[in-house]
Amino acid sequence: VQLQASGGGSVQAGGSLTLSCAASGLAVGRTYMAWFRQAPGKEREFVAATHRMRTNVYYADSVKGRFTISRDNAKNTVALQMNSLKPEDTGVYYCAADQTVALSGIRSAPEYDYWGQGTQVTVSS
Repeated sequence: VQLQASGGGSVQAGGSLTLSCAASGLAVGRTYMAWFRQAPGKEREFVAATHRMRTNVYYADSVKGRFTISRDNAKNTVALQMNSLKPEDTGVYYCAADQTVALSGIRSAPEYDYWGQGTQVTVSS
């Protein structure tokens, strides 16, 4: 399994970015897919996730209403559309995947076995 995250960059507050995670070795339509982020000196935190088979999506409270996670089964990719970016959104964003995740742990990094290399997002004020 390989996950390749891309799309990071530097934007001003209020701007937008779209991250993409290209998967190989698994089908995103049958896998729990998630985005996490890690700011310097902080622990990795949950951002968003999609359910393995259903259309349910889950968001951290801090990004709800601003970020949208979606998957393209044909391209085998997962995207994270980020709008109204804030300086506190700065960090390295990681794509994660697992085929068996307890719903109670869908926001928990240890639930995911597969991780991409991360892509840097920097939001300036």
